[in-house]
Amino acid sequence: MVRILIVDDSPTVRFLLRQILDADPEIEVVGTANDGVDAIRKTLALKPDLITMDVHMPVMDGLEAIRRIMAQRPTPIVVLSTKVNVPEMMVVFKAIQAGALDVLEKPVGVSHKDFDVIRNRLTSTVKLMADVKVVRRPFPGHRATNNEGISFARKLQSLPEIIGIASSTGGPAALNTLFQELPPDFTVPIVVVQHMGIGFTQGMINWLQTNAKLPIQIADEGEKMQPGHIYFAPEDCHLEVANGGYFTYNHRPPVNFVRPAANVLFESIASVYGSKSIGVVLTGMGKDGALGLRSIRDSGGFTIAQDEATSVVYGMPKAALEMGAVDSVLSIDEIGPALVRATQKNTSTPIT
Repeated sequence: MVRILIVDDSPTVRFLLRQILDADPEIEVVGTANDGVDAIRKTLALKPDLITMDVHMPVMDGLEAIRRIMAQRPTPIVVLSTKVNVPEMMVVFKAIQAGALDVLEKPVGVSHKDFDVIRNRLTSTVKLMADVKVVRRPFPGHRATNNEGISFARKLQSLPEIIGIASSTGGPAALNTLFQELPPDFTVPIVVVQHMGIGFTQGMINWLQTNAKLPIQIADEGEKMQPGHIYFAPEDCHLEVANGGYFTYNHRPPVNFVRPAANVLFESIASVYGSKSIGVVLTGMGKDGALGLRSIRDSGGFTIAQDEATSVVYGMPKAALEMGAVDSVLSIDEIGPALVRATQKNTSTPIT
């Protein structure tokens, strides 16, 4: 049984969320809170398995509540947002940076055309996220050495012409750290699959752009990649790269329950770019990206996985490592500098 604390200043929303969650036999709502102060008090008293958190509340907002909860009693937190405007999205992704695991669309009523989809996504997400082992403060200043003792002999064979990145739970904060390490003269295009709730990808991009030195955008179908640009896969659609560096979309079924899927992107990168590619798998739940990363490695490309110590969820990097798809395991602080070195040094020099 997953024990949930609902935090929202609206009595109507609290009632609706309780109805939705209590209807699932595997979920128990153990309490509700109407502001951040109340949320902290009830988190300490009730010790829930997971918290659903609003961001805009009186007395203390959700962002500050998340910071304090993660400092006092780390608990999995899912932010619920109406995704109404840019300022709202900026606060939402600051909440993820502070320690929240994910963001979902807030249910607004049973008459909403997408109510069933939103309800099902909410119940499935809270059950998955409740088992995540969160840390007291997300890895401040962690500087791991090359996989903390595990060595890799393989070296980058060619200067890369493309970098593919896969990320899921904990990904936005990890990407924020990585992108800040890339200088404005970084020349290699980067293509990212980030598993994200429908309607939140552009908000995440806007937030990431406030700290990144490179331009970030959603990849357009038929668009040709430009040097030093960061591209994200569109929502609910697989993204592939084609000969000549052009993007193509496809709407085939989800792979490993996700669409877009990193496996689809990575396999196209391996096919088109081979040894002139780098694949990276960051924090995330599940195993998406592992098979595609192995395709990149088998084609001569270089592959990196985020280490366990700095991953919010070690599912995706672990799956890639167990599949023999990884050349180097690095902390999130090390991946950006490693990519910079990879674009500057000769082909005989290792990037780790």
